[in-house]
Amino acid sequence: MNSDFVKKGFERAPHRSLMKANGYTDWEIDRPWIGIVNAYNSIIPGHIHLNRIAGAVKAGVYAAGGLPLEFPVIGVCDGIAMGHKGMKFSLPSRELIKDSIELMTQAHGLDGLVLVTNCDKIIPAMAMAAATLDIPSIVISGGAMLAGSSPGCATDLSTVFEAVGKKAVDQISDKELLELEDSACPTCGSCSGMFTANTMNCMMEALGLALPWNGTIPAVFAARDRLAKDAGRQIMELLEKDIRPSKILTKKAFENAVAVDMALGGSTNTALHLPAVAHSAGVVLTLEDMDAISRRTPHLCSMSPGGAHHIEDLWKAGGIQAVLKELLDADLIHGDSITCTGRTVAENVAEAEIKDRSVIHPVSDPVDPEGGIAVLKGTLAPDGAVVKQTAVSPEMMRHRGPARVFESEEAAGEAIMKGLISDGDVIVIRYEGPKGGPGMREMLAPTSAIMGRGQGGSVALITDGRFSGATRGASIGHVSPEAAAGGPIGLVEDGDEIVIDIPARKLDLMVDADELERRKREWTPTMQPGATSYLERYRAFVTSGNRGAVFQD
Repeated sequence: MNSDFVKKGFERAPHRSLMKANGYTDWEIDRPWIGIVNAYNSIIPGHIHLNRIAGAVKAGVYAAGGLPLEFPVIGVCDGIAMGHKGMKFSLPSRELIKDSIELMTQAHGLDGLVLVTNCDKIIPAMAMAAATLDIPSIVISGGAMLAGSSPGCATDLSTVFEAVGKKAVDQISDKELLELEDSACPTCGSCSGMFTANTMNCMMEALGLALPWNGTIPAVFAARDRLAKDAGRQIMELLEKDIRPSKILTKKAFENAVAVDMALGGSTNTALHLPAVAHSAGVVLTLEDMDAISRRTPHLCSMSPGGAHHIEDLWKAGGIQAVLKELLDADLIHGDSITCTGRTVAENVAEAEIKDRSVIHPVSDPVDPEGGIAVLKGTLAPDGAVVKQTAVSPEMMRHRGPARVFESEEAAGEAIMKGLISDGDVIVIRYEGPKGGPGMREMLAPTSAIMGRGQGGSVALITDGRFSGATRGASIGHVSPEAAAGGPIGLVEDGDEIVIDIPARKLDLMVDADELERRKREWTPTMQPGATSYLERYRAFVTSGNRGAVFQD
């Protein structure tokens, strides 16, 4: 066992003495040491109950003969950090979480890991750590929040953000906004739509790094506790069979995950996180790979924010295993990939079935013929940009309009809320990329304001930053190269014509090459002010969005 170098032999008497100070007996110390990485904090609603989940995991580990050793990691709530300087710290936390897990695991000689997580950056950070360390590892999420309710419809966090835009134009009253505020997020758990957190929890299941049902069992259901106990037991089987992340996280596994992502219509943030996890696993996953899979994988689930269904509906309809089965039967994924169950994808889904075809459509009758995410390229985004095409209104799939240029999210948001954006405009928010921000902020506030003001069918938004998984509309992010790195987005001027053609995968700035060259000679980079010492260090090492915003090798 890996932990033997920490605990075996007479030279390690001091080390065992310290473990005994924790109350551990000789026979417990002799067991495999399993790190329980607990992302609990009392700020994130998706994490406030994780002590309960971690407790169930520890019970499973202990019952199966391991010694569970729990330690914490930080976590940022993207919803609470949204729309202000706090969002600059969200994506940078991913690398910090990954590194802290590596430090704790290596320093203490742990034999395996159970990664207890739930929300946006914490999930991929834990998967990146597992891939880097390559010891037996399994991910267990805290589960999804239940949807809220309003007369005539289900609600979620995006409903509240869009209601702010409606309030700005007096479409709803203060009382109606308060009622939504009080009811849209009714339980603990990751926000109930197919936003980034739930997308990534589903991705862990599709990759094979989490047990079946990890992505969809709601947080408040006892089935979530039972799954956590099973995860604790299963890590001991992975240890016995020496099934490591390197055996699970293959190119085929990532192709499977991307296919599931496209079928679900998941968050555009997967275009950051899946390539980053792949990078940690030594696998190359490009935006071009993702777009090719999107073109051949139909969109099967109409999930919020683009559709009406929530995670609890997907769970009742058969969950991710049913989606995998549907894709496997259509020869759209690889069935021979090994998973953390010790079995292949095909073996796992043999008995899976779709229980509600209004939630999980068959491949023969999809919601859309192509997958959820499209990668656009052109003179405005030579290295690519990303859009959730399944959340774009039909009339905005092709659009041509004048640029309205803003140097920050705040400036754009103010203009939107004051009614200064006209129908047909293409809002450009730049210097919000990984380096320029720094931190590549999510921008749910301005996109929700556009939708709330009723301009979702006439106004597009383009940025070198990124969007929340709760965003809908013609919102194109991850424009690469970013403005701070000299990308063409930094050369756009008010009034320039921009052409968006999502079906053709094109994003073009209609300015001739000579004029762009003149602008470039006069261009000087702009960085968002007020970066802290950590953000300045992050800025120095982070790569562009099309590379997953990982650190330079």
